[in-house]
Amino acid sequence: MNKEYTLADFGGKGDGTFDNSEVFKRAFEALHNGGHLCIEKGNYLSGPIQITATNLVVEFEKGATITFIADENLYKPFYSRWEGVNCYCMHPCLLINESDGLILHGEGVIDGNGSWWWLAAQQKRNTQVGPVSTIETKLAKLNPGYERQSGGGGGRESQFLRPPLLQIKESNNVEIEGLTIQNSPFWTVHPLYSTNIILRDLSVINPQDAPNTDGIDVDSCRFVTIKNCVIDVGDDGIALKSGSGKDGVAVNRSTSDILIEGCTVRHAHGGAVIGSETAAGIHAVVVRSCLFDGTDRGIRIKTRRGRGGVISDLHFQDIRMENNLCPLTVSMYYRCGSLDAEDFSLEKKPVLPTTPHIEHVTIEGCTSTNSRSSAAFIVGLPESPIRDLVVSNCVFTVAPENLVPVHESEMYEGLPDQEGRGIRLRNVSLTAQDVRVQGVSAPYVIEEGVFLTRG
Repeated sequence: MNKEYTLADFGGKGDGTFDNSEVFKRAFEALHNGGHLCIEKGNYLSGPIQITATNLVVEFEKGATITFIADENLYKPFYSRWEGVNCYCMHPCLLINESDGLILHGEGVIDGNGSWWWLAAQQKRNTQVGPVSTIETKLAKLNPGYERQSGGGGGRESQFLRPPLLQIKESNNVEIEGLTIQNSPFWTVHPLYSTNIILRDLSVINPQDAPNTDGIDVDSCRFVTIKNCVIDVGDDGIALKSGSGKDGVAVNRSTSDILIEGCTVRHAHGGAVIGSETAAGIHAVVVRSCLFDGTDRGIRIKTRRGRGGVISDLHFQDIRMENNLCPLTVSMYYRCGSLDAEDFSLEKKPVLPTTPHIEHVTIEGCTSTNSRSSAAFIVGLPESPIRDLVVSNCVFTVAPENLVPVHESEMYEGLPDQEGRGIRLRNVSLTAQDVRVQGVSAPYVIEEGVFLTRG
């Protein structure tokens, strides 16, 4: 039987001032073949941490916190994926890499100490054109041609490629349960190129105005369960991704076999989100029995020309959405991060390997109340219409007051203004069975390329 250790056994001090970076390094190197590590009550300050282990349990006592030091020079260049493109970026705060049979659980906190990072990102976005700092110039040299790479608006232009708080990379059979994960510099929980991942009973918390602080981003992974998590963040709540553009097509690792169940998402750009990085495809997804309250959008599928990939076999069931801008958006005109105005043309373009496709999507038994922009936004491409979308037994209610402009339904570019606040349809084949749209004069806003079957 493996011996149980505490962090104190390796010299750890939870006084909030001692730098435990070397302590964590010693502990996880010693336990790389398995064991049990208890992180006792206290605030453990640290630089980046890496775990590469098999059959290891890390237990957080109630009151145990790991707080990461906000110094960009500590997070050395690390080859990973950043906003859908494989490149060098800053080392994740907590990295689980090439591990198997790893459990992190307890009532503790992983804190990214993100306020410095958020302010820096906002300032750079407003004032900085290219790389300036030491780490930015290092990354720029390691990433030739970065200027031509697409992104999602996180800061690729300056190469300020902020670290995710928790990244699970090239790992199998990892379970994370019960923890509070908060104040991330960038994406918060990022499973990447991994299989058989369970995320259960997590609280993922970032301020509403913290830029690009997605809650959970499942990226080119298979067999992932996200259950009973509470998410309140500054970008998308739970998002599924599979790489962006030519790079994602070349890597060709899809995301599939995903279950999202019993989760609550508040104050996010989207509740359950597909994309916008979709290059290798996203398949076999079930989202059910969730509450999205106060999110900008509820169910959100977003991609565009240049992103690539087939999005198929998605099933959304029994989802309650309240106090949103728009409960359901399926958009192939997503604007963020594009470098080419032709991505947003209304003209029919040639179908390329980087042309996205959306098909076989069901939305069943869902309700939405107090939507302040519109009832739904469903817009495909002329050359790649949305196919076989079925919405059944759903009620969408637009708010009677405190409305916002209808263009806030989704973050799009290139489309004409919408007439009315009903369900906007363009380049889509939709079957609507027992669908009620309340609070609007016309339930549907039908534009070009629409095949609508009502039942």
